[in-house]
Amino acid sequence: MIANMASPSSRLLLAAFLLPWCCAAWAQEHLDSLSPTPLVIWHGMGDSCCNPVSMGAIKKITEKEIPGIYVLSLKIGKNMMEEMENSFFLNVNLQISMACQILQRDPKLQQGYNAIGFSQGGQFLRAVAQRCPTPPMLSLISVGGQQQGVYGFPRCPGESSHICDFIRKTLNGAAYSKAVQEHLVQAQYWHDPIKEDAYRNYSTFLADINQERHVNESYRKNLMALKKFVMLKFLNDTMVDPVESQWFGFYRSGQAEEVNPLQKTTLYKEDYLGLKQMDKAGKLVFLAKEGDHLVMSSTWFIDHLIPFLK
Repeated sequence: MIANMASPSSRLLLAAFLLPWCCAAWAQEHLDSLSPTPLVIWHGMGDSCCNPVSMGAIKKITEKEIPGIYVLSLKIGKNMMEEMENSFFLNVNLQISMACQILQRDPKLQQGYNAIGFSQGGQFLRAVAQRCPTPPMLSLISVGGQQQGVYGFPRCPGESSHICDFIRKTLNGAAYSKAVQEHLVQAQYWHDPIKEDAYRNYSTFLADINQERHVNESYRKNLMALKKFVMLKFLNDTMVDPVESQWFGFYRSGQAEEVNPLQKTTLYKEDYLGLKQMDKAGKLVFLAKEGDHLVMSSTWFIDHLIPFLK
């Protein structure tokens, strides 16, 4: 039998049998390499994955501008109402864990994906990049994301005014209590420059991903693996206080008037996240736009953000 299989005719027959399978495999691999990089979207506070006037519209625009792209809008909840409530009250670390599981189970993302996060979704996706390197996030766009947190809660979605009033009072009184940190999303990125010790010791989310208690080298390594980290700041933002948080700037410790830009922060100087190295390597992109929080036209989105996804 072995002798027969080694004969020229047998080898020719075997090659003829295997050729279609080899060609099909090569063709599929070639097509996969030509497909657009998938996109993952995470909405902001009070929104949902599939709201037709927000994330739904972003998904449609992207699919139109980049034919064939796979867009996954993260859904943390069973329906729109539950998603909206979760954006206020579901523990952020749990949300990050749930998002990572969704990404790991999606076969279309396994070769890598780009990501766009809107408002708090921008910092949540950064946490995904730092904590969950598989599948790999290739580029991250943070649209109005509060990367250094907020110290103030001046405005909130109108439909949720009663929730906003509750959050304002809670943050002002007990932002760093265990119960509030466990159950109020916005408290988990509340950054009080007057009470820096309380923030560093009791912030269950932001102080961790910003490496302000101890340095997790994997967080640093994973974030530095990004090809691009794009940060869009809205110059007339009435939602994010301070506005510079969208570029990793924040109030100088001990007061709430003078704001340090990223390059003057300890986070940058000590390079806890690798941002200094990323900046020098041209991986950080700082975009600025006139207007209030998340206010941009479809044309602006197409002209300024879509190019990072192609």
